[in-house]
Amino acid sequence: MNQFNRTAMKFIGAHVSAAGGVENAPLNAQKIGATAFALFTKNQRQWEAPALTPKSIDTFKANCQKFGYTPAQILPHDSYLINLGNPDKAALEKSRNAFFDEMMRCQQLGLDRLNFHPGSHLNQITEEESLLLIAESINMALERTQGVTAVIENTSGQGSNLGYTFEQIQYIIEHIDDKTRVGVCIDTCHAFTAGYDISTPEAFEKTFSLFDKVIGFKYLKGIHLNDTKKALRSRVDRHENLGDGILGLEPFRLIMADPRFNGIPLILETPDESRWAAEIMMLKKFANAL
Repeated sequence: MNQFNRTAMKFIGAHVSAAGGVENAPLNAQKIGATAFALFTKNQRQWEAPALTPKSIDTFKANCQKFGYTPAQILPHDSYLINLGNPDKAALEKSRNAFFDEMMRCQQLGLDRLNFHPGSHLNQITEEESLLLIAESINMALERTQGVTAVIENTSGQGSNLGYTFEQIQYIIEHIDDKTRVGVCIDTCHAFTAGYDISTPEAFEKTFSLFDKVIGFKYLKGIHLNDTKKALRSRVDRHENLGDGILGLEPFRLIMADPRFNGIPLILETPDESRWAAEIMMLKKFANAL
């Protein structure tokens, strides 16, 4: 029996540690009162990792069932090393193989989505050329796997990173063959520093109306809840704990009160992990989920 109040439909959690095995992630999420969680299915700073063992897979699934975490409440994140828009053929192939492996790990764990940063052109090819490589990479991964949606995360646009405009993300989606298996995760810090103001009710509604017009809420598969140390349009990615940055608490109150964000993982990536339990409690209060 699921312990969570599903009438609220706000799944709130954090990117928890999977140290010692992926099966520990649900335990770590439960300890902080999370009704959702994110995890890395392998070391995010290494290209290769040992295959998941049957025991680890079975224990992960059992722990998720024990604490009531369904795939709709879990948002795995891929390795930071992967660049699906890399202009170098050898480097691109390495990234693609790593991405395929991560998609397969999600499939093995019974998870239905994988969050990833789209990629970078490295100032060697045009943005459009790199976006097409990203779309091609996703298509290849979808052909090799089943049941896992590729979830594109918006970026701050730092350096040569792509995916910082809704139009760039829409362009990738436009070139995906199976649109039922592509989605989007919006990071609040990234959105703001890329130039999308969400700091007031008026700005918030304007930004998400634009998101719906350009991309569409049907593609929204997750939210990363982060305040920001850096200013609007700074294109610098620096997360802050909720209420301690430039955004303040208003955007997070608005997300929790908005039914458009129901039924998807709402994930903290704020820097002070010791505050996650308190932040989750605060967000639950905003959502009237207690």
